[in-house]
Amino acid sequence: MIALGLEGSANKLGIGLILHPPKGGSAQILSNIRHTFVSPPGEGFLPKDTAKHHRSWVVRLVKQAMKEAGVTVDMINCVCYTKGPGMGAPLQSVAVAARMLALLWGKELVGVNHCVGHIEMGREITGALNPVVLYVSGGNTQVIAYASQRYRIFGEALDIAVGNCLDRFARTLRISNDPAPGYNIEQMAKKGKHLVDLPYTVKGMDCSFSGILASIDILAEKLEGDPGGWRDDLTGELITREDLCFSLQETVYAMLVEITERAMAHVGSNQVLIVGGVGCNERLQEMMGIMARDRKGSVFATDERFCIDNGIMIAHAGLLAYRTGCTTDFMDSTCTQRFRTDEVLAKWRD
Repeated sequence: MIALGLEGSANKLGIGLILHPPKGGSAQILSNIRHTFVSPPGEGFLPKDTAKHHRSWVVRLVKQAMKEAGVTVDMINCVCYTKGPGMGAPLQSVAVAARMLALLWGKELVGVNHCVGHIEMGREITGALNPVVLYVSGGNTQVIAYASQRYRIFGEALDIAVGNCLDRFARTLRISNDPAPGYNIEQMAKKGKHLVDLPYTVKGMDCSFSGILASIDILAEKLEGDPGGWRDDLTGELITREDLCFSLQETVYAMLVEITERAMAHVGSNQVLIVGGVGCNERLQEMMGIMARDRKGSVFATDERFCIDNGIMIAHAGLLAYRTGCTTDFMDSTCTQRFRTDEVLAKWRD
């Protein structure tokens, strides 16, 4: 079976084609292409502009993906699209495109939960069996474990997602959004040497990032007044932009490692799977690896092809659902900005 997947919940438009062999075995990625709407430094991406980008690129990307995969319309079994969560206008653009293709080609539609797409693609690529999942992106921060055909949320961000925290701080420093603000913060953080004291907000299994952002924004404003750097009140060390990026990363990732470890202890798991765009961060993977080794466990993660939003994860999760008889009626092929991970019945799992 072959599925076409369309992802467009934020500023990345992804198109993917995946093959599930008839007699089982590993899925085969036939094509996985992506195009990103990049806003100017110091600015975020507006829903209307992002939706316009998706509408402009979706047809040519579908054609490119099919050509790259060597697939014809007759070979495709279903068209899968991101139902949510995400930004309203971009989601609508992709949903309309998916409906158009399904009607034009006479194919079944499958609406996919974006978060479940990340998890299932991560499991497929890494081979992780039943891990605790840390899902970290620009719009979501969740610690998840599987039980009784549902991905149960054990902990989450109480306000803004960790990726949103990083992105907004990048705007404060007017760091480039190309290829991604979080990636550019990571590169600057590698040059940082001094850890600045920031709020550390973990509440049970949940965490909060808005106070950290407000605090480091104040420090960034202080730095703007003295571009050569200012001295830390506690240590007397000269603080730079790189030190602020380093401090932000170290603090928020330590929080994520703490709540993930607590979930591992609760469910008795020794595996961690990191998914979502922030999951590409090498420092986060390193910190999680140190914790997992102390517990005699292991960490699973993927590279930017699968961590960052992509169409292949939607195709894969959609095809898993399609094989169990789950499809989306045309009249129900809507999208929603709020679609929790634990709302999905994972009939394809035991």
